[in-house]
Amino acid sequence: MEDNDSYIRRWEDLDIDILVKIFQLLDIFELTSGISRVCSAWRMACCDPLLWKTLDLSMLRSNFIKIPLEPFVYVDGRSDRTLTRILKISLSLSQQSIMTLIFHFNLYVSDEQLTYTAERCPQLRRLVLPAWNRIKKPGMCKAIRGWKELESLTMPSIANPPYILEEISTHCKNFSELKIMGPCDIFFVSSLAAFLPKLRILSLRCSMLYKDVLILILDNLQHLEVLNISHCVLMEALPAPQQKRIIKEIDVTIRQKASRLREFLTCMEDSCVMCQRTRTDEGLIRWYKYEEGLWKTDEVRSLSL
Repeated sequence: MEDNDSYIRRWEDLDIDILVKIFQLLDIFELTSGISRVCSAWRMACCDPLLWKTLDLSMLRSNFIKIPLEPFVYVDGRSDRTLTRILKISLSLSQQSIMTLIFHFNLYVSDEQLTYTAERCPQLRRLVLPAWNRIKKPGMCKAIRGWKELESLTMPSIANPPYILEEISTHCKNFSELKIMGPCDIFFVSSLAAFLPKLRILSLRCSMLYKDVLILILDNLQHLEVLNISHCVLMEALPAPQQKRIIKEIDVTIRQKASRLREFLTCMEDSCVMCQRTRTDEGLIRWYKYEEGLWKTDEVRSLSL
């Protein structure tokens, strides 16, 4: 009798394209769990660029506690080692094909992890990095210098924006869209106008925004096409003793200045849940209090995750 085993196909004989389709259904934890070591065919499939156009680490969060001194968070060693392991495996398998890199807003990347990542994904087009607490100026500058194809950045509000905006201006010639997760002040907008005057898309959603800052944006970013201030708490500075007040409706002057934009996205409705949350959190949304994944939302399609 003929041996029936000779008609049984082995897993490693499966067509590579089919394996890639299957692996596309896996999340980052499953992709980096060791399946690339099963056999040479699986290794080849795991290295396919289709799997690595986007490295989405938004499922991964640091185990941390807040501390009173810089960097204002302490990250557990085991949490750091997990991120390092996933980065090393992912960046090895991706073979420099990553174009979009997404970190969770509670994933606190270190200088070493950022530098290691930047060196291994030189084709990066989009970076979503909402938490910079542990990243120092030299580390971020070194990373930006390696990302010459960078077009889009989601970042937190920072106290000293000129250094990063100048690096982007110098090294990222195709840069066109920016999302700031946090308040944007006069200093930040002045730095934008100085270093990124050709910015096309800007999202400041769910933050506190002063009227004079908004006017500065509209007057100085002449190439801006899309501005998103949805769910912002719009404030106006007043003489003492009143100091400031909340603006309930965008006035005609601002509407006229914004009329040149392709899209001016706003929402200041009392009935809007996100507007209510921004006011409750005083213009600095505590995303951890709300639905998981809500922080990824944006009214600008190209910035939504």
